[in-house]
Amino acid sequence: MIFSSIYKTHSLNCASSSLLTLLSLSLAPMLPSPPFSSRLLLLSLLLLFCNGVHSKSKSPSSPVSPKIGQGYRLISVQQTPDGALLGRLQVKQPNKIYGPDIPYLQLFVKHETNDRLRVHITDAEKQRWEVPYNLLPREQPPVSKQTIGKSTENSITGSEYVGSKLIFSYKSDPFSFVVKRKSNGETLFDSSCSESDPYSSLVFKDQYLEISTKLPEEASLYGLGENTQPHGIKLYPNEPYTLYTTDASAINLNMDLYGSHPVYMDLRNEGGKASAHAVLLLNSNGMDVFYRGKSLTYKIIGGVLDFYFFSGPSPLDVVQQYTSLIGKPAPMPYWAFGFHQCRWGYHNLSVVEDVVENYKKAKIPLDVIWNDDDHMDGHKDFTLNPVNYPRQNLLAFLDKIHSIGMKYIVIIDPGIAVNSSYGVHQRGMEKDVFIKYEGEPYLAQVWPGAVNFPDYLNPQTVSWWIDEVHRFHELVPVDGLWIDMNEASNFCSGLCKIPKGKKCPSGTGPGWICCLDCKNITKTRWDDPPYKINASGLQVPIGFKTIATSAVHYNGVLEYDAHSLYGFSQSIATHKALLSLEGKRPFILSRSTFVGSGKYAAHWTGDNKGTWNDLKYSIPTMLNFGIFGVPMVGSDICGFYPAPTEELCNRWIELGAFYPFSRDHANFYSPRQELYQWESVAKSARNALGMRYKLLPYLYTLNYEAHNTGAPIARPLFFSFPDLKECYNVSTQFLLGSSVLVSPVLDKAKTKVSAMFPPGTWYSLFDMRQTIVVKEVQSLSLPAPLHVINVHLYQNTILPMQQGGLISKEARKTPFTFIVAFPADESEGEAKGTLFLDDDERPEINLGDGLSTYIELYATVSNGSVKVWSAVQESKFALGKGWIVEKLIVLGLDASKRANSLEINGEAVAEGSGIELYASEQSYQLDKLEDGGDKRKTAMVEVKGLSLAVGKNFEVSWKMG
Repeated sequence: MIFSSIYKTHSLNCASSSLLTLLSLSLAPMLPSPPFSSRLLLLSLLLLFCNGVHSKSKSPSSPVSPKIGQGYRLISVQQTPDGALLGRLQVKQPNKIYGPDIPYLQLFVKHETNDRLRVHITDAEKQRWEVPYNLLPREQPPVSKQTIGKSTENSITGSEYVGSKLIFSYKSDPFSFVVKRKSNGETLFDSSCSESDPYSSLVFKDQYLEISTKLPEEASLYGLGENTQPHGIKLYPNEPYTLYTTDASAINLNMDLYGSHPVYMDLRNEGGKASAHAVLLLNSNGMDVFYRGKSLTYKIIGGVLDFYFFSGPSPLDVVQQYTSLIGKPAPMPYWAFGFHQCRWGYHNLSVVEDVVENYKKAKIPLDVIWNDDDHMDGHKDFTLNPVNYPRQNLLAFLDKIHSIGMKYIVIIDPGIAVNSSYGVHQRGMEKDVFIKYEGEPYLAQVWPGAVNFPDYLNPQTVSWWIDEVHRFHELVPVDGLWIDMNEASNFCSGLCKIPKGKKCPSGTGPGWICCLDCKNITKTRWDDPPYKINASGLQVPIGFKTIATSAVHYNGVLEYDAHSLYGFSQSIATHKALLSLEGKRPFILSRSTFVGSGKYAAHWTGDNKGTWNDLKYSIPTMLNFGIFGVPMVGSDICGFYPAPTEELCNRWIELGAFYPFSRDHANFYSPRQELYQWESVAKSARNALGMRYKLLPYLYTLNYEAHNTGAPIARPLFFSFPDLKECYNVSTQFLLGSSVLVSPVLDKAKTKVSAMFPPGTWYSLFDMRQTIVVKEVQSLSLPAPLHVINVHLYQNTILPMQQGGLISKEARKTPFTFIVAFPADESEGEAKGTLFLDDDERPEINLGDGLSTYIELYATVSNGSVKVWSAVQESKFALGKGWIVEKLIVLGLDASKRANSLEINGEAVAEGSGIELYASEQSYQLDKLEDGGDKRKTAMVEVKGLSLAVGKNFEVSWKMG
């Protein structure tokens, strides 16, 4: 079996090797013989079994670890010429637990900006591994021998180092530090340790670093991913949080998955007033993070302690500050916000053509068609199967779909097949681009069989990769790339050789079974470190089913240190490649991510399953990635593994239509689940995706906002309502931007949904006559029959919409409608909105070059006078496209008064102009719908027949009298 080699050298703390082998054998007949794509389902099932049987004993948070040493003492501290703090620490009581202590440490502290504080601790005498500064640009700390100068802008008073928003204070013996908020003295991070604390003082060894912070028990924490969190978006005390990029299915709960994001947001509320901050530990080594409610402990197997503290105080401020350091999210092309269809198992081009045609027949929107590895020749990257995907036929198909605005994306795995007739590998060997083990390219196995892994830390590899992407684009003009398996995933473990006298893989059994001749590698401390992180939820060796951790990258960098950077570095190389192709905006979808990946790529949440639980889990994972600075994110709609029911797929497309990244994707052995396969699902898709395509200008404006400020596209409710504690763990609803609330059905056989509404007025986007008004936070039961998803617009908002369509290119040409949402039945009100328009395939998404337009939208109602107007920046682009505003819809006006005296740009509208005011009553309900509530009436006023140029300032006004 594929797991047997591990049992010889390492205890899984789950069951004896014989039991696990027996379990794997017993499970094997339950699985189809061909492979489940790039996903080790058998491993997932084993892990689920072990976690289920041993959840209490295996949680690394359960035992209280003995304390290690007595920490360090601060023996000197001075200030650098640029105002930073530079100190030296000495270990107090050396010990050998997890290896010898590093005797002297350098402490570097700096207020890098008004709202960001850095605390960097490393070996004072030897350089240590850090996340490479060329991958994630940032300031480099000084060497310890740098000349010490006088204090500059920031001052040290005793043991305090004061900045604009944050204060760093310290104690010398044992050394600990506190980060406080300057405005009120609130402690945000406190590394001190008392005898009663269940953690140690600062520990710093070559392969074991430990540091902790005290926390108020009422703090709400978010982040520390990637994992599937069954309890919702909030971190849950005493659950395991292990960060180490791993090819393990997202169906596994509380386990290290594809990405590593060692950052958390801390949201607190004192007296009804919220404040948020974030803490990033920039470290790529494997780590366990123990959150106990009153404390949080990091246990890391290498690198340095490089902390960044972001002062907030709002959640949006935190994400803006965080992405200012790690890189603002990549701008996405307009078409990327359309609907995407993929499946592993489109065996030939005619199947793909049929899928596109069937979406058209069913009148379901579709912008992008994808291929998993079916298009490849023998699973080899940058190739075409000459029989099933003949190039001339594929080019004709692409000409056809490109002519109507559709796009085509294919998968690329990092493993390059070892094949003497395969030019990609041969050119790679010539340029020496592969990761090495004992001087030779490290041999692994994935779908094509034996492979070598490119080393994206090597500049020569990046050049080679760019060239291969160019060559492939000349073969097939793809519109984006999907980079998968980049944790990196390996079907084997250890040191392997190509077997003699047998075919590998055989082509008859499961493709994930290792068929190379392999032996375990345990001879180095990099393969068998003294501290075992909770890898794969079982403390498996960190080289299990990935690149051996003693393998070597460019400049002698160990895989042990760089492992979790693999997908990130591949994303950067792929971004450079696509950007250099035709000068178009790249689209990259990456499975593995790290701090800063959002600057280059989108993400999907990996291999989920067609279950109601997986439907629920998709929301908190999506929301966490917004906090991580990766706003273009979504889950495989209807589930990757088999098999969704018809009802589930109905509900999933209703939700998935509002993921930032919306794609249906399925496994090789799943039943066909394109949205037209069931008429009921097709109906739900037309409804939900129909609304998505009307909202495309809003989503694209959020894309612009994300790139400029870091703001997530999909957001937890507490981003807009941070003072409301009731919103802090809402994980079954989310906001698009600040004002569009999505409340999906997530349970089987339900025709109502319980939805939380913060105070104010909420208008149904599907029927704007339906209004909800709540004076305090209320959970309301809303009708939600099979084809209905509840989506509501919040007061004080102007929402730009168009008429929709089946392809975003066509939908984008339709006239605009601006929805103005006032607080219901208020004599005074205002609303605001924005709209960004540009040539969406140019690399940059900004103003200033004549290829974009930005419109600010305003509206007021005061004493019966209603006014809606715009302020246009850089009108040339929008005017050139001829976009018009055809309609205004204003919500929440006084139904007892009649709309009259319409004026446009200060001039009265004459009868016969074709422009008319039309009012209809809205029924709105106060507080509790099921109790009947206090039903009152407001008016929805439509101004129809307009032809206002979007690119010109306009003003429309009328009276309610």
